[in-house]
Amino acid sequence: MIPQTPTVLPKQGWQTALANAIKDPNELLAQLGLTDRLDAIDDTVLKQFPLRVTQSYINKMRHGDPLDPLLRQVFPLIDEGFTHKSFVNDPVGDQLAITSPGLLQKYHGRALLLTTGACAIHCRYCFRRHFPYNDSNPLASQWQQTLITLQQDTSINEIILSGGDPLALSDNKLAQMVSELELIPHLKRLRIHTRLPVVLPERINDGLLSWITSTRFQVVMVIHANHSHELTQAEAEALKALAQAQVQLLNQTVLLKGINDSAEALTNLSERLIEVGVLPYYLHLLDPVAGAGHFDVTEKIGIELIKQLRRNLSGYLVPRLVREQQGESSKTVIC
Repeated sequence: MIPQTPTVLPKQGWQTALANAIKDPNELLAQLGLTDRLDAIDDTVLKQFPLRVTQSYINKMRHGDPLDPLLRQVFPLIDEGFTHKSFVNDPVGDQLAITSPGLLQKYHGRALLLTTGACAIHCRYCFRRHFPYNDSNPLASQWQQTLITLQQDTSINEIILSGGDPLALSDNKLAQMVSELELIPHLKRLRIHTRLPVVLPERINDGLLSWITSTRFQVVMVIHANHSHELTQAEAEALKALAQAQVQLLNQTVLLKGINDSAEALTNLSERLIEVGVLPYYLHLLDPVAGAGHFDVTEKIGIELIKQLRRNLSGYLVPRLVREQQGESSKTVIC
């Protein structure tokens, strides 16, 4: 089989776009013609988890629509201040799973690196919105200790880059990190969990494709799209370039009230994902993180939605409905 040459994408200044992300709720509302239409949480609470959203993501939102499914994912609604029973700061036990600074191991055979606390956008339902990243950064002075921990555990064959978002790091930093991980012989696969191909597609540039195509690792990228409106032509081109670089592309979605909790929305998402070369993988029930209770959808509704998807779609387009539970040896598959 003759390998395909990866699509060469134009340089778009992704770092400038990332630095220019909108951080003021009033500015976001003004852009969308929604001034005085939505109430944001008060500034004291907002400082704990600020608004952050890229212009390319804003451009996909519907002007004048306060219920736009993309807007609702990032706008800091006053609802975040309401207390919900069982919604906590560390809903999936990340801090208990730390084996070395920035290194988490919950499941056999793989370990997860928290490469950065930075993201291109702040999703209001993020299960790590309260995580103390400053205390757990393996790319700082503790990197060598993290490598030693990985070298000593020969049961680990897959390393997962997470965050924050690992693609918020520069290509030089990522390439250096991966080159050091490649020296650990029992590591076979590199999995990257990222939202950037969906919210900042210009990030998929020549520099990224270069180190991805040169690594010895089998590369799997799990993107995060929740709605079909997130996947326009720009995102399709970025994902095409990754596929041509021999990256296996999967998607995970979070089931969110008022955003994608209908069979129509989820069907459209799966259809759009396969159009752009991505296989639906997981449909996550919401992790019960403090501040996100207004997004919660019951397990019963989730099961019914999966039943409807099975009637609407080919089997390979139906994601698995899962929940992450602290202390379990794997994701809990609901159906």
